[in-house]
Amino acid sequence: MTTNDGQRPGAAVLMIVGSCTSLQFGAAIAVDLFDEMGSWGVTFLRLAIAAAVLLVVVRPRLGSWGRGQWAAVVAFGLVTAAMNGFFYTAIGRIPLGTAVAIEFLGPLVLSAVLSRRRADLLWVGLAFIGMSLLGVDSVLGSSSLDLVGIACALLAGLFWAGYILAGARVSRTVPGTGGLAAALTVSAVVLLPIGAHQALPALHDWRILTLAAAIALLGSVIPYSLEIAALRRLPERVFGVLLSLEPVVAALVGLLVLHQPIGLLPALAICAVIAATVGTTLSSSRRESVQTEVDVPGETRVLASAGCSD
Repeated sequence: MTTNDGQRPGAAVLMIVGSCTSLQFGAAIAVDLFDEMGSWGVTFLRLAIAAAVLLVVVRPRLGSWGRGQWAAVVAFGLVTAAMNGFFYTAIGRIPLGTAVAIEFLGPLVLSAVLSRRRADLLWVGLAFIGMSLLGVDSVLGSSSLDLVGIACALLAGLFWAGYILAGARVSRTVPGTGGLAAALTVSAVVLLPIGAHQALPALHDWRILTLAAAIALLGSVIPYSLEIAALRRLPERVFGVLLSLEPVVAALVGLLVLHQPIGLLPALAICAVIAATVGTTLSSSRRESVQTEVDVPGETRVLASAGCSD
């Protein structure tokens, strides 16, 4: 398997692993601040701090961008704001590992849609069976799940799929991480009317502000920078399925940091999601192993097999 830039995918995989780990530890820290600022207040402060850090470090040349580049950046900022806001609302109501497993349906369905293969649709069906186990577990009363939390996790998954598509477009059209810096600024501006008032306690408490800065670094600056770099090396569909570590890391972080136990049925649900993503990834690898290389004067072009998005 080769990546978009002709390299082996090892570096891109490591980037995604680092992103998953950083993001979930940032989410675990964020949960502790929900009682003081609310989920949307924490989301706003996280994105605002992350945007400020990246603007200072990257110093994007905003004036040199064309209309198409700005459209990509704004779209990326909008879906990023919605994805983060609904996800934080979800983990304020249901366990972190469960929320990520539900949210992951977004990238998984996106992968199947981009693939257009019946086998990948069957893998998505397995993931939905896993999600039904969460419903059974809730009905049985062993770990009752908040319906609002489930709905927010599903919405976060929808916007996560949009994040992958919009992020891929930004990675192709805007050089460096300037597009990410501008997109996070758009996200913070969008959330200003909702989260700014809730975030006011941070202005009077250095502990809260320090934790918010840590959340911004772990939950936005580090993972999003790694993901933008990975998206330059991988097709959107492959990127989506390689995020299969997310539910595992989230469940472990929830257990170790937030002391959220993992019941039998939720564990089986998470395993179903993982199995679905691994199955889709292996299917993708088999298809890409039969790619045809066509030599062109001065370069080598790889013609992707049918179903590949790029």
